[in-house]
Amino acid sequence: MNTKMIDGIMFANMIRGGAATLSANRQIVNDLNVFPIPDGDTGDNMFMTIDSGVAALGCDEEKASLGTTASIAAKGMLLGARGNSGVILSRIFAGISRELEGVDTADVRIISKAFESGVSEAYSAVSTPVEGTILTVYKDAVRYAGERIERDSSLESYFANFLTELRHSLKRTPELLDVLRKAGVVDSGGAGFIYIAEGMNSALKGEEFDISHSVASANKKVDLSAFDENSVLEYGYCTEFLLRLQTSKTDVENFDIDAFKDYLNSVGDSVVAFREGTIVKVHVHTMKPGDILNYCQQYGEFLTTKIENMTLQHNEITEHESFEPEIKKPRKSYGIVSVAAGSGIKEIFYSLGCDVVVDGGQSMNPSAEDLISAFREINAERIFVYPNNSNIILTAQQAASLYDEAEICIIPSRTVGEGYAAISMLDTEGKGAEDIISEQKEIISGVVTGFISKAVRDTEQDGISVRKDNYIGFVGDTIHIASSDKSNALTELARKLDGGSYDIMLVVCGDSVTPEESEAVYDTLRSEYKLTEVIMIDGKQPIYDYILILE
Repeated sequence: MNTKMIDGIMFANMIRGGAATLSANRQIVNDLNVFPIPDGDTGDNMFMTIDSGVAALGCDEEKASLGTTASIAAKGMLLGARGNSGVILSRIFAGISRELEGVDTADVRIISKAFESGVSEAYSAVSTPVEGTILTVYKDAVRYAGERIERDSSLESYFANFLTELRHSLKRTPELLDVLRKAGVVDSGGAGFIYIAEGMNSALKGEEFDISHSVASANKKVDLSAFDENSVLEYGYCTEFLLRLQTSKTDVENFDIDAFKDYLNSVGDSVVAFREGTIVKVHVHTMKPGDILNYCQQYGEFLTTKIENMTLQHNEITEHESFEPEIKKPRKSYGIVSVAAGSGIKEIFYSLGCDVVVDGGQSMNPSAEDLISAFREINAERIFVYPNNSNIILTAQQAASLYDEAEICIIPSRTVGEGYAAISMLDTEGKGAEDIISEQKEIISGVVTGFISKAVRDTEQDGISVRKDNYIGFVGDTIHIASSDKSNALTELARKLDGGSYDIMLVVCGDSVTPEESEAVYDTLRSEYKLTEVIMIDGKQPIYDYILILE
């Protein structure tokens, strides 16, 4: 193929291809985590981000221009962004969308310029850009491919160069980041983007890919009462399917897509039908979807089908609009949102005064839309947000930038320990936002949070020899202890951190810790640290067997 122009249909299909290829390989991306504990979630975060763009496109994007399609997908990704790599990915597509605004179709030079806009947008989203990450990999590839555009260049040749440099740049990431070199891995975000680019390239070339991985669109809830036994079908069915042409049923090479569309228009409306390889994508509104399915099956077999009652959809909208406006909570001066995983930890944050505790943490990052929903629920003039995880701070900042109904103040808590200490000492009386944030940051700086978790692989790091299934004790990116027993790892970590020099020692027990283990740990710590107040909390959190908070 020698594609010179790209339109909204193709771009939408490329995004779907990118999502599908990443979905099929996201565990590989997850496994590139630097730390040897089960917290790798970059592949999941990036997939859920791009899949939110796929879901936002819906079933009618084929009618839209390239600029409109890019805008719809980008907005979906911005709201669905999870984790640092997911936020950066969403910003890449936001930059691409900005450059394509008002564009119906684009050639290779316009696409190259749009991809350059993605670089600047992604870098601007990060307060301190780190080279050796997805930022570098994407930037290098955009520069390399852009410099090689010639008079007769096609979209295929551009993407071939783009992918070549993506792979080369990814291999160089350990040279730029010591943490990658020491762990013996490449950057996971960069790896995830390569799978997306490979999927986009496959779609561009008309190759087949499995688009059945989408999860965002599967979360839609239907009010079945909106169409009961006395209802009348007024609007027909929105019918969509993928049809694989079969050589046993038709002449695949000479299949007449125009005659096929003529039939669909004779029995329905809002018809969109196009062919990619041996797959025919169909969207049609009809009163009798069964007749269409029977007709189409004479040419092939269905890969996917979706039939939605548009009368039900209409009634849902009408009924919703006929209700009185939802009664909101009284507007208050300030509110608090925190992020936490584990029912026990969430209860603690609620007891500290949090209005909403969003489910999330390591390996389960919330989306920007999850946080925005929490902001709306609170209905306050000023909202303080505690991400409690370094991989959620960027998502929180993105959510804040998309929400204009309150002043959103992000307190950059990187652990539940920092969030716990900061919220417990939050003082808003007679102070401006800047002063409050400054005080909260100072409180955070005096907190040390350590973690105990089981290693999923052998490694040598920070002078510690770790074997698979050891329990490692670490603070930030530094491993301090490895032990075959989780409780022993905790007590050794407390010693390494000089626990006796702190006033308070909180031990948050994970869902793997038994009451007997918790009691034994408490007795050991109380005996060793007589001048320190030891508090045990049943956090029930995943991933971390113990969280040690020193104040």
